[in-house]
Amino acid sequence: MSIRVLLVDDQSLVRLGFRAMLDQQPDLDVVGEAGDGAYAISMTRALRPDVVLMDVRMPTMDGIEATRWIVESGSATRILVLTTFDLDEYVFAALRAGASGFLLKDAMPEDLVAGIRTVACGDAAVAPGVTRRLIEAFAHHLPAGRASIDDRLDQLTTREREVLGELARARSNGEIAQRLHITQATVKVHVSRILTKLDLHDRAQVVVFAYENGVIRPGTGA
Repeated sequence: MSIRVLLVDDQSLVRLGFRAMLDQQPDLDVVGEAGDGAYAISMTRALRPDVVLMDVRMPTMDGIEATRWIVESGSATRILVLTTFDLDEYVFAALRAGASGFLLKDAMPEDLVAGIRTVACGDAAVAPGVTRRLIEAFAHHLPAGRASIDDRLDQLTTREREVLGELARARSNGEIAQRLHITQATVKVHVSRILTKLDLHDRAQVVVFAYENGVIRPGTGA
């Protein structure tokens, strides 16, 4: 079954290039294009793509606001944002808005295709090392000593809190399994339950949630 993709970028030549690249993949189907965030929202509502390839900087409505609208609407569509710089503050804002990951606009074709497939499968297209750098670089955006902690944390078991802490450090399932002396299959079960209980889309949002709620503090994630 093909992965349905919506291309969103204010530059038609960029969209044309991405379409030409993705059309070569038998499992990817570009179902539409949009030139700004507002149109992206209406196109997502009408076409119900699996993945939106979203530029962050656009006129009328940027990709961050469009991402927030799409995610808060309850849509099952995943958002993969595109940026020029891997430590662009827009990336952090996009992840907080609900994006499932980000890629650089000059990413290799195979990385772009892999990112779309990863996001479509429900995982986050953000490499662990990049996640660590991103969180550390923009730690000043996070509330220090937050007065009220999200009560969804109370739903987690002790083991799930341990796994959450490892996820916040952007560790892979294999690394988590090794550190907690459990199997990778068990890690997957815990991750699934954490996402459900916290009402989060994927690991990218787990990292942001954990930092915002004091599960781990910037500077201690290595």
